[in-house]
Amino acid sequence: MTVPTGTTQTYQQIGIREDLSDIIYDISPMETPFVTAMGKGTATATKPEWQIDSLDAATANNAVVEGDNAVNDALDPTTRVGNYTQLMDKVVEVSSTADAVKTAGRGKEISYQVSKRGRELKRDIESSFCSLNASAAGSASVARKSAGVGAWLASNTSHGASGGAAGGWNNGTGIVDAPTAGTARALTETIFKGVIADVWAAGGNPSTVLVNSSQKQKISTFAGIASLYRDTGQTMKQASIMGAADLYISDFGEHKVIADRFCPTSTVYLLDMEYFGSKVLQPMRVEDLAKTGHASRKQLSTELTLCSKNEDASGGIYDLT
Repeated sequence: MTVPTGTTQTYQQIGIREDLSDIIYDISPMETPFVTAMGKGTATATKPEWQIDSLDAATANNAVVEGDNAVNDALDPTTRVGNYTQLMDKVVEVSSTADAVKTAGRGKEISYQVSKRGRELKRDIESSFCSLNASAAGSASVARKSAGVGAWLASNTSHGASGGAAGGWNNGTGIVDAPTAGTARALTETIFKGVIADVWAAGGNPSTVLVNSSQKQKISTFAGIASLYRDTGQTMKQASIMGAADLYISDFGEHKVIADRFCPTSTVYLLDMEYFGSKVLQPMRVEDLAKTGHASRKQLSTELTLCSKNEDASGGIYDLT
């Protein structure tokens, strides 16, 4: 249909005010289940250390001759382990003009950017602690690094063939080595149950399973998943079955399956959270940096490390498709 001549339309209209919402929509994930679940402590050096120990294997043949002389048992020393603190930061610089103009969805630009970088730093910590990163002592020109949980786990692990091997604490170098990648394979319930059994036999209780989205969906197909129902609150309405693998029941107890967006896609961690914690050398802080012109600079920083109190209490499955 032809518009009548002389009709004013918005396409020619001058002076229409902008319609810009005062809400900034950000869907970036903020959940950090691993860091949130662990205990927190204080570090007083760049390499916090602790000791681990274990009992000798039980024997059914501990029998001695009546009246015989006592014979000393061999005594094993404790193992001294540690991890290096990792210094993390985010730096924000905003011009005085950018802070002075009226903006939508926020007040001062510098405050908004500091808040945003703080959330990013929180995600960086989760990503570091969930990683396969080896620890690094650092130097005058190289940054120190905290070993991730994927490097700590060494005793109760499953790896792909053709070279897959655990990392773990290296008593000779004093660092935590990263695992060696093997041939990728699909996660199966047999592998999953096998590592649970290994952890239980070692004395651990892997009640927390930390996985990425693809492995969580795979675990949802396992036979050991509990059938969960949501109560509708109405007597005549059928309850709905929850399709998420929130709880896996094995021969050794219940294991809560938690999706973590920052968990490596090729791993599944079966954790006894009693034996994990963070040690903080420098708490999160915001500092003003020196002004060099018409701008303000702020630095957000923290320094901390992952403490694996005894990796034998947990397990890991690696090299997954």
